[in-house]
Amino acid sequence: MTARNPARRSRAAAGATAGLLALAGSLVVTTPAAAAPQGCDNRTNNSVEKLLECVTLEGVREHLEAFQGIADAHGDTRASGTPGYDASADYVAEQAAAAGLEVSRQEFEFPFFQLNGSTFAQTAPTESTYAEGTDYAPMTFTAPGDVTGVVQAVDLTLPPGEPNSSTSGCEAADFAGFTAGNVALMQRGTCAFGQKVANAAAAGAVAAIVFNEGQEGRTELLQGTLGAPGEIPAIGTTFALGSSLGGATVRISVDSISEVRTTENVFAETTRARTDAPVVMVGAHLDSVVEGPGINDNGTGSAAILEVAQQIAKAKPEHTIRFAWWGAEELGLLGSEHYVASLSPEQQAGIGAYLNFDMVGSPNFVRFIYDGDDSDMVGAGPGPDGSGAIEDVFEKFFADRVAAEGTDFTGRSDYGPFIAVGIPSGGLFTGAEGVKTPEQAATYGGTAGLAYDPCYHQACDTIKNVDDTVLDQNADAIAYATLTLASGLDLGAGAQQGGSAPGDGGTGGGGDEHSHGGVIS
Repeated sequence: MTARNPARRSRAAAGATAGLLALAGSLVVTTPAAAAPQGCDNRTNNSVEKLLECVTLEGVREHLEAFQGIADAHGDTRASGTPGYDASADYVAEQAAAAGLEVSRQEFEFPFFQLNGSTFAQTAPTESTYAEGTDYAPMTFTAPGDVTGVVQAVDLTLPPGEPNSSTSGCEAADFAGFTAGNVALMQRGTCAFGQKVANAAAAGAVAAIVFNEGQEGRTELLQGTLGAPGEIPAIGTTFALGSSLGGATVRISVDSISEVRTTENVFAETTRARTDAPVVMVGAHLDSVVEGPGINDNGTGSAAILEVAQQIAKAKPEHTIRFAWWGAEELGLLGSEHYVASLSPEQQAGIGAYLNFDMVGSPNFVRFIYDGDDSDMVGAGPGPDGSGAIEDVFEKFFADRVAAEGTDFTGRSDYGPFIAVGIPSGGLFTGAEGVKTPEQAATYGGTAGLAYDPCYHQACDTIKNVDDTVLDQNADAIAYATLTLASGLDLGAGAQQGGSAPGDGGTGGGGDEHSHGGVIS
């Protein structure tokens, strides 16, 4: 897609913004600005007050519209491993480079899966047709195929004294006497589904059925994953259906794409900071699910940090700011995991803070701030030392404006790999498939009893599936927290010298523009 020139006309009203003095540590409320001032395209936004004047809803929505246009032109999806994602990554890289940021790209391989449809039926001794999502479910990463065969049970004998711990299919020896060309029937338990199905394929099975264990809480439909592309069609079933299929003839048809593909993370960073100071990282996943364009999830986070990156590019904060757009988050945080794993311990320690923005414009929103110090005393524990200080920064921003509340680090977004290695983390979230409570509706508006995002992971997650008010507020909060931390990072976490660029194998360097060069692979 053609890159948009970052030089823009004087932009429309940014909504209620407030000047904040980044290093003073306290909130300073000023008169709401009616419009962005002249000259935002060229001036250096080296204070929070100036930055908030220039980060606008209009700027964020320009990027959202670009993402929607990319999805429209590429099969209504921006999932990693598809042309829609590649075009999204190109757009972000071009926009960031045009703003003067130093851009790099990090490729990695990942297992890609797309399910287009399936059928499952018994053809003998009786005929029965089963419903996908009710009676059976294709496993993630199942191979495609259309096969018919006799169902042969594989070592369904349960260990003595352990009635619900089947080892069925976990060992190659379980398939002694298995007839090649049959459909392997196995029970859940002991080892990974991928191991069971791989053993079945090695024994000559044309397909695999894995049914649930049968004890209380394990009778329902089994919806599993192979973890990597499989060799034969594989489905899960309920305990009742699976345990009745031995000796029957069945037909299993799966239309899927299951293969290893290449995708990438995109990085853009400021280049004028001290090289001996820890880096502030700001991230959002760029990919959608296969089923839709992913404009709230996570076009909103990606667009908001891109707008902030463009407006902060000319600033000279003490700390390097490294913006990251992650690939393959929807398949298990694969992009951020790859990045963190590619860093040495010294490079990991050189990241002073990681800020994550995944879904910041949900239509039935709540303003959630990640609870870095577990001050809410609910659910998961605190993040690494310093995470509470990040939470404080966001709380100060919202304190005199609008209501906000804490939410746990559940491990469902890209902060997970950073927390796992002890990097202080925080961020914002407006809700996914969770249901809004009556108390939240009274505080934030919207509708109690409905999901925060009714289009979560669906085709209807389009540009119409975004609340502009909360998106505008969160874009300002992102700008405020980013520049506040980059201007005087002190999280009490003992952050070391700034980490070098992703994947370059160096030691330190932070904002050193000579610390890396070219495309990262």
